[in-house]
Amino acid sequence: MSALMNCRALNRRTLLRGSMAGAAVTVALPVLDGFLNDNGTALAATGKPLPPVFGTWFQALSFTPGRWLPDQVGKGYESKAELKPLDRFKDRMNLFSGMKYFHDSRPMEDHRSGWVIGSSGGLQVGSVAPPSIDDIIAENIGKRTRFRSLEISLSGTRQSISRRANSPTYNPSEPSPTALYSRIFGPEFKDPNAAAFTPDAVALARKSVLSVVAEDRKAFSAKLGAADRARLEEYFTSVRQIEQQLEIELQKPAPLDSCTRPGKMDEAGLGNTTELVEPNTKLFGQLLAHALSCDQTRVVNVHLGIHSAIRKTGGALAWHSLTHEEPTDEKLGYQPQVVWFIEWANQNFASFLSVLENTKEGPGTLLDRMALLWITDHGDARIHSVDNVPIITVGNAGGRLKSGYHISAPGDPSTRVGLTLQQAFGLPVNSWGLLSNATTKTFSELQA
Repeated sequence: MSALMNCRALNRRTLLRGSMAGAAVTVALPVLDGFLNDNGTALAATGKPLPPVFGTWFQALSFTPGRWLPDQVGKGYESKAELKPLDRFKDRMNLFSGMKYFHDSRPMEDHRSGWVIGSSGGLQVGSVAPPSIDDIIAENIGKRTRFRSLEISLSGTRQSISRRANSPTYNPSEPSPTALYSRIFGPEFKDPNAAAFTPDAVALARKSVLSVVAEDRKAFSAKLGAADRARLEEYFTSVRQIEQQLEIELQKPAPLDSCTRPGKMDEAGLGNTTELVEPNTKLFGQLLAHALSCDQTRVVNVHLGIHSAIRKTGGALAWHSLTHEEPTDEKLGYQPQVVWFIEWANQNFASFLSVLENTKEGPGTLLDRMALLWITDHGDARIHSVDNVPIITVGNAGGRLKSGYHISAPGDPSTRVGLTLQQAFGLPVNSWGLLSNATTKTFSELQA
C-alpha cells in the first residue's frame, strides 16, 4: 500500500515504501534534480543445451621468432619446436600469425600497450576506456550465473587484463587456490545436484525488499520531470541487476551430471618461481573446471604475469630480464634460457587444457563447449615488437567454431580474432576495435 507523501516540493529524504508481513519496507532513492535548487549437450531438467563458456589465457613475452611459425597454412600444418607441447590439442586449436597491434602513433608502453590492444581492441581514446573481450562476452553469457567471471593469477599477484567498460581499474585476479576454493565452494555454493534446496534467508529478504515498492515507484515517477525520470530509471536498472542476481540465488539450480564439489585443496604457496607456479596451475585448472561444470560462472581469465617476473628458484634473472639481457647462442641461434621458459609456459598451458579435456560432460568434455583465447603482448619480446603477434584459440565453443587451422593474416589487426569470437558467442556485432585496430572482417572459414 502506497505511503508516498503528497507534497509539491520533493523532499530529498523521500523513501519508497511498502510492507511485507506487516513490517514496513523502504528503499532509498538516488539524488535527483528535483531534490536540488535551481543551481544544482542438453540439460536433463530443462532440455536446454549446455551453455558455451569463454576464457582467456594471458602469457607475456611471446614466442621466439623462427621457432613457432609453421611453414604451412590451413589444416595439417606441422608444429615447430615451441608449440610442440600443444600438439595434442592441435585439432581443437587455431593458430593465427602475421597480425599486429596498432598503437596509432601514441607512445609505446613496452609491456602494457600490446596486451591492452589484444584484450580490449585498442588503447583508450580520450575518456573512453574500452572493456576487455571477456567482459563483452560475459555481458551476453554471464549475467545469469553466480559469478559474472572469475580471474586468477598464476604468479602470486593481483594483476589482470579483465576490465569493464570505462572502469579505471582492472578486475583483480585471485592468486590463491585455497582462497578461490572458499569463494566458489564456501557457504554460498548451491549444489545443483543436491536433493534439498534452501534459498538463503538474506537473499529472500532482499528480494522482498526490492519487489514490494513497485506501487510507490510508479506514483513517485509520475511527479518527476523528464531528466529525473531518466535518472531514476537508470537507478532502478542497477537495482534490477541486483534483483536478477538474487533470483538466481532463490532458484534451485538445474541438475548437472558433471558438477562435483572438489575436496579442499592445498596450494604449494604463493610466488613467482616455477616450482610454485606449476602445481598451482593444476589446482587452479581443477577449481575453474569445477566452477564451469557447476555453472557458477561461464567466463574465466588466467593470467601468467604482466612482465612475467617468473624465475627459477635461485636464478639470477627472471624470464623478462632474460629476454633483453641473455645473449643469443651462436650455434643455436636463439636465447636458450628464454626458450626454456617459453616451453615451460606452454607445457603448463597444455596441463591446464588437459584438466578441461578430462572433465567429462555426457559424450563430450568441458573443453568441447569452451573457446579459450590465448594472447600475448609482443611479436618479439626481445625488441618489444608488435608485428607478427601469435594468437591462439582452443576449443569449439559448443560447435560454434571450426578448428585445426593455421591462419596467416599479414598486417591485419588482431581484433579480427576477437570479432570472430564475439559473433560465435551470439553477439550482434559487425565491428570491433578502436582507430587502426578497428575491423569488420571475421575469419569466416572458422564459422561453424
